[in-house]
Formats: sequence, structure tokens, C-alpha cells
Amino acid sequence: MVAAALLIVTLAACATSKNAVATGDDFTFVAPGGQSRIFYDPPAIRGTVHGLSGDSLLEPGHTIGIDDFPGQVVVLNVWGSWCGPCRAEAPGLEQTYEQTHASGVTLLGIDVRDDRDAAADFVREHGITYPSIFDSPSRSLFALEGFPRNTVPSTVVLDRRHRVAAVLLTALRVAELMPVVQRVAAEPADPPRPGPVSGAAP
Repeated sequence: MVAAALLIVTLAACATSKNAVATGDDFTFVAPGGQSRIFYDPPAIRGTVHGLSGDSLLEPGHTIGIDDFPGQVVVLNVWGSWCGPCRAEAPGLEQTYEQTHASGVTLLGIDVRDDRDAAADFVREHGITYPSIFDSPSRSLFALEGFPRNTVPSTVVLDRRHRVAAVLLTALRVAELMPVVQRVAAEPADPPRPGPVSGAAP
């Protein structure tokens, strides 16, 4: 069942599927019907991503990952300097970052199958101010179980609990990405999980 909230997202070829989330808390990707734009709603069905990190592109030897952004919406973008569609979408990603960062959104690039110098030049040429992981062998993407690592560019939107809210396996324009990011950023905070009852046995 498609949640009513999805009606505000007018992207073509979208789908919502409980089958795309593993039983339990961890995220496992399954592309329902080969769709390229998949949304996971309501939030309760979303699987969580754990431990996605890697070497910083511009700060070699420094590890960066989603755990550096607790409580923030994290937009993961898989890219490469060799990828023509990545060049086309880069300005829009930077614009999305600039316009949503104040509301607790960050972007984190994942540079794959690339040369570090070429990737660093790409970042500078396109005025990209958000960080990227340098991950030529795409190892960091193992944290997204089942994710198609050869699909470049692709974008994954994590909610504030770092659960997967959307997977977008195509190049994006600002008009396509911005509504998704804004919707996830505006979601109400989850109610606090109940703590142990006073006096109860552990």
C-alpha cells in the first residue's frame, strides 16, 4: 500500500515495497519489479544502515561515514569523475545541500572506480562543499546489502535514524531530489522508545 505522503512526490516510476527491507532492523535492497525509484513508507518498514564509512577523498587517512552525522538526514550519492551523468547532476546536488543543510540534512558522496586526483579535481571544478568517501573498489557499499554497486550515479536518502527512506537509481535534477529530501527532513521525530519499567527485572 502506498502511503498518502508519497502523493506529494511526483517522480516517475516509483514504488514502495515492504519486500525491500529485511526482517529485523537491517536494510536489504531488493528492486521490486526492476523499478529505479523506490520509496519506503511508512517509516516503520524502513531498514537501518549500519557502519557505512570509508577514507575521506580530500583528507586521506581520515575516515568519514554516516555515524559522523547523528540525527541528520543523510543523502548518499554514488559518483565517479569518469561518469557523464554525474557531471550533469553535480550542481543540483550542491544546490540541494546548500538549501537543506540548515534543516539538518547532509550529503555524503561515495566516489567509486576512480583515481583520487581526478576525483579531487572533479570536486573543485564543480564547487562541491560536502564531503565524499574515496572508495574505488566500492567496499563501503557492502553496508547497503543487495545494493547494485555498478549503478552510477545513484542516490540513497537516509532518514534521521539512518533508515533508508528512498533509493534513486538514476541521475537526478534538483526538482526531483529536493522534494524527497525536504519530505524526509520534515518527518516528525519518532516517539521515544519506552525505557525499562522502574523496579522491573532487567
